[in-house]
Amino acid sequence: MDERPELTLQLTIDCTDPQRLVPFWLDALRYVPDPPPAGHATWRAHWEAIGVPEDELGEGAGDLPESIVDPKGVGPRVWFQHVPEPKTVKNRVHLDLKVGGGREVPLALRRARVDGEVARLTALGATVLYTMDEPNGMDYYAVVLQDPEGNEFCIV
Repeated sequence: MDERPELTLQLTIDCTDPQRLVPFWLDALRYVPDPPPAGHATWRAHWEAIGVPEDELGEGAGDLPESIVDPKGVGPRVWFQHVPEPKTVKNRVHLDLKVGGGREVPLALRRARVDGEVARLTALGATVLYTMDEPNGMDYYAVVLQDPEGNEFCIV
């Protein structure tokens, strides 16, 4: 019998302004705000009810959604954790938003799907860093972007 506790996955993104990133990633991932536990109007109300000290919460923490969830219940919860320092170096972990359909889909169609998603996300505030377009038989196409706080992610 396996006595280890159940494991769930949460992705945590450090940021200086959760309220700037939450709307972007809600649209980017097609997620919804994570509702506070039953009986609480906000996450802050829940945290206060369970005794989280005020000095740990900070001004405005939990008054608006700071975490998002997959409405289908498949993807991980994403929490946008407020940190005081801005991002300064390249991410060591990043998200790949896979919209192309994989290598079994013709390259022209994958490229159109990726470019369409890039256009959608740049309209939401993403910035294109560069394109990975491997001719020479590699049959690979992806675009690297940054979210509004500079976190890198790929559209594949």
